[in-house]
Amino acid sequence: MIKIYTQQQRGEAWLEKYRDRPVVFACGLGFTETALIPHISAAGATSESRKYTAIADAECVHRGFNEQVTYPLPPLTVGASPAILSRAIIESYDIPTFLFNTGLAIAPDAKAVPLIDVGGQAAKCVSTGQALPLETVQNLFEEGLAWGKKLAEKYSGRSLVLGECVVAGTTTALAILTALGYDAQGKVNSSHLKCNHALKWNIVQKGLAKASLLSSIDPLKIVAAVGDPMQIFIAGMAIAASQITGVLLAGGTQMLAVYALMKAIADFHSQTFQAQNIIIGTTRWVAEDPTGDTVGLAEAIGGVPLLATQLSLQRSRFPQLQAYEQGYVKEGVGAGGLSCAATFGYQAQQAELQAIIERTLAAYVIHQP
Repeated sequence: MIKIYTQQQRGEAWLEKYRDRPVVFACGLGFTETALIPHISAAGATSESRKYTAIADAECVHRGFNEQVTYPLPPLTVGASPAILSRAIIESYDIPTFLFNTGLAIAPDAKAVPLIDVGGQAAKCVSTGQALPLETVQNLFEEGLAWGKKLAEKYSGRSLVLGECVVAGTTTALAILTALGYDAQGKVNSSHLKCNHALKWNIVQKGLAKASLLSSIDPLKIVAAVGDPMQIFIAGMAIAASQITGVLLAGGTQMLAVYALMKAIADFHSQTFQAQNIIIGTTRWVAEDPTGDTVGLAEAIGGVPLLATQLSLQRSRFPQLQAYEQGYVKEGVGAGGLSCAATFGYQAQQAELQAIIERTLAAYVIHQP
């Protein structure tokens, strides 16, 4: 149920070390105004609805569908929100969950979506070259370090799964990777059926030109120029938590960008982390996406095993789930990493995983307005 795509031996060693160990899930929710650009993302059918995607996903993860939701999941172009997959796993295995507001466009109702505010703010569009104030980036990094240490110590018998929810986050990932010197053009993923590489690259090129970054620049300044608030917070969490326990970065090219950022921070700021305790876990829909090159990116960045759940939804009775097999949606809100965790931490196999996901989706369909 889990395939290792890069760094086979290290991936096997990580899985063996943390096998049968339960997990705790933490998710960084953020926003970039890049998401408002038409056709940039399929995580919400309109620019306006994409302002609420992370909030709706967070409510889904937190509450499920047993009562009237405050923030209904925005309709997607095709398919169902990956938050449904994450909710199914969290609920079925009673996984402690922490949701962080690293910088959202809209402050949600705290009763409906109890987020932990870490003092961030929504990022401006990548194309501005001035996404975030440097002071905010520095604060988010320090908050990430503190929370990573706190959760790893509190749940010392568990490994830590770190997820994200940032609409248009693969565009900010492309910007970060490019600014760090990696050839990432045409290699990131997208929630679209076919990745809109040209649009992403145009936005990134505009932002990097305005930022005028130097090759030896502080990675925190790179985030301030063309990043999003989730990236630096999760990087801080992973750096600190890796000193204590196993860390699974739950996502595809967005988490590859986070790991690249961690490496750059370690070099520039002499901030050590335990690389052998970190892996990236995603879905095979991302790892094997023919319109991107996740495996190639992972190999170029180096230093971290890339794993993916082999969960199949081809035979699901719901067309919203079958859409994943057609290349839509692919990943988000930790769905791939949590699916991996269900297997190595709780021994879940194909039939069980599909059943709990369908059960959760059935409740969603029933409660739709």
